[in-house]
Amino acid sequence: MAEAVGQRQVLAFDFGARRIGVAVGNELLGSATALDPIPARDGIPDWHVIERLLQEWQPDVFVVGLPLNMDDTESDMSRRARKFGNRLHGRFGRPLEMFDERGTTRAAKAIAREEGHKGNYRQEGVDGIAAELILTGWFEQQAHGALLNIPPPR
Repeated sequence: MAEAVGQRQVLAFDFGARRIGVAVGNELLGSATALDPIPARDGIPDWHVIERLLQEWQPDVFVVGLPLNMDDTESDMSRRARKFGNRLHGRFGRPLEMFDERGTTRAAKAIAREEGHKGNYRQEGVDGIAAELILTGWFEQQAHGALLNIPPPR
């Protein structure tokens, strides 16, 4: 663990009250892969499932999607996503980065429709795809910052 920026293993989360999407990726490759979503009760996950993910993937950093309103203000879900991210950081001691996830759920639904999804998102969510999009966007932000010689946000 404690890899240098640009070489880190990353776990990304799309926070939700009933399901939390998860994706894993490697910063050097800029690749992201959706994993099975984690069931949640009112936004509280089974922390043992997250522990198993950490054992399997050994992430160096967490990225949690921040669902901002279109006018850049925070909503109740934004505050809950921040709380989830802070709990991840507090429990597992990995660095945490919040990432503006606006539009990812809409984009995830479009991708799912192209792959034949029938539209029942309550039963068959797109949480993993959304987490993958969050992570891909975060990788792009990191690469763009590096190209401009701008340090990544803290």
